[in-house]
Amino acid sequence: MNKIILASQSPRRKQLLEWAEVPFEVKVVETSEAFPPGIPPEEVAVYIARNKALAVQAICDPAAVVLAADTIVVLDDKIIGKPVHREDAVSILMALSGCAHRVITGVVIRQGDEEISFADITEVTFHTLTIEQIEFYVDKYKPYDKAGAYAIQEWIGVVGIHSINGDFYNVMGLPVSRVVRALQAFGV
Repeated sequence: MNKIILASQSPRRKQLLEWAEVPFEVKVVETSEAFPPGIPPEEVAVYIARNKALAVQAICDPAAVVLAADTIVVLDDKIIGKPVHREDAVSILMALSGCAHRVITGVVIRQGDEEISFADITEVTFHTLTIEQIEFYVDKYKPYDKAGAYAIQEWIGVVGIHSINGDFYNVMGLPVSRVVRALQAFGV
């Protein structure tokens, strides 16, 4: 069995792979999350994930299978990043309140020169949230490391999500069933 290297420090991606009983180890190389202007949002997450995969692949055994992912949130064709502070998180969640947005996770799996890459898209619609609900969530859960300023598996997802269309686990950060099928192409 080929060794799988998860090129991510996300505890959620780690948890999802553990739930799927995929054996892996984590290796991370700090990489930029910048991307060229003008590329469609669906390609941004794959672009960033590819940079992560290539950086980790450069320090690994060439036979290793490297799995990298990046998740972005898109509202009205605008990419919503991770909040930089409390006010930013509150502002992001106010914008998402009562609206539908897309969560796009780009996945890149590499072994040597072989690569499988894809973007998985899930549409999420929030109920209209009060400022008190948003401030409660931000103050208690501190979602500063999360694209779109929320985690669907936390309180706000339980009480604030009206509907999702697509893979729930994609919103957590990894479309794990699709990843497992892609890993099979590499013999893992």
